[in-house]
Amino acid sequence: MSENFSLSRRGFFGTAAATLAAAQLGLSEAAHADSGIVKTAPLPATPAGTHTRFETIKQVKAGVLDVGYVDVGPADGPVALLLHGWPYDIHAFVDVAPLLVQRGYRVIIPYLRGYGSTRFLSAKTPRNGEQAAIAADMIDLMDALKIQTAVVAGFDWGARTADIMAAIWPDRCRGLVSVSGYLIGSQAAGAKPLPPEAELQWWYQFYFATERGQIGYGKYTHDFARLIWKLASPKWEFDNATFDRSAAALDNPDQVAITIHNYRWRMGLAKGEARFNALEARLAKSPDISIPTITMEGDANGAPHPKPAAYASKFTGRYEHRDITGGIGHNLPQEAPVAFAQAVLDVDKR
Repeated sequence: MSENFSLSRRGFFGTAAATLAAAQLGLSEAAHADSGIVKTAPLPATPAGTHTRFETIKQVKAGVLDVGYVDVGPADGPVALLLHGWPYDIHAFVDVAPLLVQRGYRVIIPYLRGYGSTRFLSAKTPRNGEQAAIAADMIDLMDALKIQTAVVAGFDWGARTADIMAAIWPDRCRGLVSVSGYLIGSQAAGAKPLPPEAELQWWYQFYFATERGQIGYGKYTHDFARLIWKLASPKWEFDNATFDRSAAALDNPDQVAITIHNYRWRMGLAKGEARFNALEARLAKSPDISIPTITMEGDANGAPHPKPAAYASKFTGRYEHRDITGGIGHNLPQEAPVAFAQAVLDVDKR
């Protein structure tokens, strides 16, 4: 085994709430054969877990953060910005990065605020987990690294962040790969109740809304993350070493504050920063995404997620949806790295 080498709760469901009692409407890859997405040469088969670590973590001051990030591949190559979710970290892409580097890409993988070696520059900066703040962080990172454009790709919080970047800053995004599709949300949407079955899937959000939940998450952070991993990817047989590598990123001093604020903000139980009000107002209108996009879904995703038919119309440019089979759960890049890397290459094919 080689050793070398980030929405309101309703946003996950969106209009998919109406499909809960309907027939399954998942779209297959073939459903968008005329989408305009041009497939590149297939990547070599690379089993998940082939690589286990990154050699170097760099740091750069960007906006309100000192961001920890991976930077691999040729400095002059096209950039792929890969964004992890909660409660995961940069190792979700440990097998994806080498595949993209082989095709000449420069791959940037940052720790989001509240993870790993990323730190706030000032103790006075609000520990804000709202969707606009995290997306603004990534634009600040691109500016700090003097990256004009990138393919943006992610899952969970990372997919939402990539969606927002593509919708609001399309000139900075050459293409989008988003696991679980369109995840942009708003506090107004989050205030509306879902059917009981859907609400049940958000049990941890209700837990985090309480003081007991905040204290409990702080005390049992790693145990909580392991449980989420198991529930979100019920068929993924990850080992202790794989989990421990990522769980270490949750020891960040701002992890609990960022996570609690993120979920409370979605439900309207916590305020965001005034400087993001205008941006959140734009996001609350569910803006379309016009850049080339591939959305993806694993066939064993145990986390709340909408059906592809619920969000397909939000992508108005070249678009394709891909269902990934084989017991693939929520952490699609780490569980199916070749499929994820292939999507990044294909969406950038021009």
